[in-house]
Amino acid sequence: MCIFANANERQVKKLRKIADKIELLAPHYASMSDEELKAMTPYFKERIKEGATLDELLPDAYAVVREASSRVLGLRHFYVQLLGGIALHQGRIAEMCTGEGKTLVSTLPAYLNALTGEGMHIVTVNDYLAKRDAEWMGKVHRFLGLTVGVSVEGMTPEEKRAAYNCDILYATNNALGFDYLRDNMAVSKEQMVQRGQTFAIIDEVDSILIDEARTPLIISGKGDKSSEIYLKVSRFVKTLHEEDYEKDEKENSIRLTEQGVERAERYFAIDNLGDIEHNDLNHHINIALKAQYMMKRDKDYIVSDQEVIIIDEFTGRLMIGRRYSDGLHQAIEAKEGVRVRDENKTYATITFQNYFRMYKKLSGMTGTAKTEETEFKQIYGLDVVVIPTNLPVKRRDENDLLYKTMAGKLRAITEDIKDCYERKQPVLVGTISVEKSEELSAILKKERIPHNVLNAKNHEREAEIVAQAGRLGQVTIATNMAGRGTDIMLGGNPEYLARAALEKKGYSHEAIVEAVGFASDVSEEALRAREDYKRFYAENKEQTDKEKAEVLAVGGLRVIGTERHESRRIDNQLRGRSGRQGDIGSSVFYISMEDDLARVFGGERMYSIANAFNLDEDTPIQMKIITRSIERAQLAVENRNYSYRKHVLAYDDVMNRQREIIYAERNKVLTGADVHEEIVKMIPSVTAEYLGGIIDYSKDYVLWDYDRINKEIEDRLLPAGSNVVTKELASGLNFGKIADAVALAAIDAYDEKEENYKAQGIPFGDFERHVLLRAVDRHWIEHIDAMDALRRGIGLRAVGQHDPVISYANEGFEMFDEMISAIQRDTVFFALKMEVRKEERRTPPPAPVKKEKIGRNDPCPCGSGKKYKNCCGR
Repeated sequence: MCIFANANERQVKKLRKIADKIELLAPHYASMSDEELKAMTPYFKERIKEGATLDELLPDAYAVVREASSRVLGLRHFYVQLLGGIALHQGRIAEMCTGEGKTLVSTLPAYLNALTGEGMHIVTVNDYLAKRDAEWMGKVHRFLGLTVGVSVEGMTPEEKRAAYNCDILYATNNALGFDYLRDNMAVSKEQMVQRGQTFAIIDEVDSILIDEARTPLIISGKGDKSSEIYLKVSRFVKTLHEEDYEKDEKENSIRLTEQGVERAERYFAIDNLGDIEHNDLNHHINIALKAQYMMKRDKDYIVSDQEVIIIDEFTGRLMIGRRYSDGLHQAIEAKEGVRVRDENKTYATITFQNYFRMYKKLSGMTGTAKTEETEFKQIYGLDVVVIPTNLPVKRRDENDLLYKTMAGKLRAITEDIKDCYERKQPVLVGTISVEKSEELSAILKKERIPHNVLNAKNHEREAEIVAQAGRLGQVTIATNMAGRGTDIMLGGNPEYLARAALEKKGYSHEAIVEAVGFASDVSEEALRAREDYKRFYAENKEQTDKEKAEVLAVGGLRVIGTERHESRRIDNQLRGRSGRQGDIGSSVFYISMEDDLARVFGGERMYSIANAFNLDEDTPIQMKIITRSIERAQLAVENRNYSYRKHVLAYDDVMNRQREIIYAERNKVLTGADVHEEIVKMIPSVTAEYLGGIIDYSKDYVLWDYDRINKEIEDRLLPAGSNVVTKELASGLNFGKIADAVALAAIDAYDEKEENYKAQGIPFGDFERHVLLRAVDRHWIEHIDAMDALRRGIGLRAVGQHDPVISYANEGFEMFDEMISAIQRDTVFFALKMEVRKEERRTPPPAPVKKEKIGRNDPCPCGSGKKYKNCCGR
């Protein structure tokens, strides 16, 4: 997995030349005091101002970070980590095996690229990692004088803005994408938080740029479409027989047969399901078919608390808050009998593909990327460099074991697990779905083999279960969730054992999180917990080191794959959990001819191989040719999935070009651009179009209803009583002259309005920007919905040899032009007729003064010394 051919070696050789320069500089920076080391940051910034490039500064900058990390964190970058850091700065993907310290690697290019002052982003897969790394790795950057921020859920716009203004920002891909969309829905510059996309380093880059590429980020509100159609169509598809539809598992598609179409036409009482007027119904039937007969509960999704929650097919994790698009989620809700949520109206949307392609420079880190290098190159312009491991990989990867039946395979897996358990060798068993993990768990319970199960239903204990999966005799069954994240350390993870000891001692969850974190500003309870944590950690480290030696003696961690995943990357991730940092270990995959991958994609070749040996259910075939056949099947699926993603991107690229135009215009307005001349230029074309709708030019001008015409013009364009269109004006039969006269009157009225507003102290520029933004936002939201409907129905419109994507692009841009016209029309109408009044601040009347009653013989309050009755009281 981590060793590739000569082309990669040539790339690594080039990186070594730069890394060697960094090594030579190490003694120089090691001799510096802390203050001298810190002074290098302003020195580098000055060099950049003088024209030095980042490439020229790289050896010195990396040597400075390496020395600072050694002093601040007690971690010194290995030579191979320098190689990874150089690749990241060059805008490439660094493939580094599990346990090689990718988090520390990112500090090198982050520091170098932050020196420009433009800001750079480090992208993580969850908020916990973003906060942890901002505190932990941020210590190095803060020591060197850079600012570090983090953007996570729950922050105020002010906090987010401050974070984005830092030199280095840690954030999740979701946070970055949604912040971008919210910025482009803002109605004032003060509401915006981001400051552009310069350079991003994406951790687990394959997960974000490939696995999540098909799922768009959407900001939506309540729509006006009823959920009743989903229930009605769901009831219909449940009445179908096998001959009414046909499934293509290779293409992951399903459709009605001719017989099914006839049944649908009878059920819904329509003549022709293929008619354009039934486009929506056709779409709902197709997604209901997919929901009913293709989407599997406990594999693709789970139902929890009357809610359908998606399971990520690549990571096995629950995708809380995410919903399938195109109505598929509602169709599944109808199928499962839970409340069908109304369709939402989309306000803003973007795919990760198009969001991350906006960055001027992009790079990424992962343990598995080489198998997807073609996609990375074609879509993102990224190549992959496989970085050598710090220590040689000692894991033994065995050939796949092929069984005729699923039952025979499960018996063999059980025996393998039992053997490991009896020898106390820790074993990690990977399954591809919740359903399969629970099935295997039931078998192990019958065999009385203690084990932990990690799947989407009990994801809360994920880090704890994975962290201890390397202990003596530990058996862990896991879905793809176990492929990423927390390292499996042989003998156990002392950090998690120490945390458990803190919980037992009664510390609060918040105090424990602070205690094991890296922030300096923590509570008193957290400070006490931190001292106890250090003690517990030291005690447990001694115990886990001893246990690690025992685990190594029985063969290290064994990884058992119960089935090949569609993607080779996911299998490689599972294998990579064993053999961390030079440890010994082993991995093997058990497959059967009844597995989905072998059945659908294996082809005749695998069947002929299996049948040639004429073996019983419990005898496996273990040959390299089997492994190669499976990998060919995986390659076929990967190519299919890549074509899906390219297909999605082709459609989204059309929308993206339109999005870029709209967002660029919005941004100009928000940043205070003067739009006065732009609005004035809109008036003639809007006027001509409007007059064409209210005046019948084919009719004799003598017969025109001038009162009605002028009333309608004055409702939209002119002050009341203008009466611009007269018989005299129309008598020349020059319709352009009529439009020019009305437009000129409208411009004069607009100029007068501007003067009046200025005289009242009302900022006319702000008024114009507000009007334009209001029109843009309203019509853009409607356009998103219209483009979505066009995309769903484009297959029916694309006839003959026409490419549906080209048809979508052509029709989409026609609709875009219509939207621009509508924006201009609304802008002109509102700018001319909307009135804003300056609110006058009224000074409140003085509070009444309470007067005390003065007696006639009392001293006069005027101070004369006389009695009141002889002075002011006369």
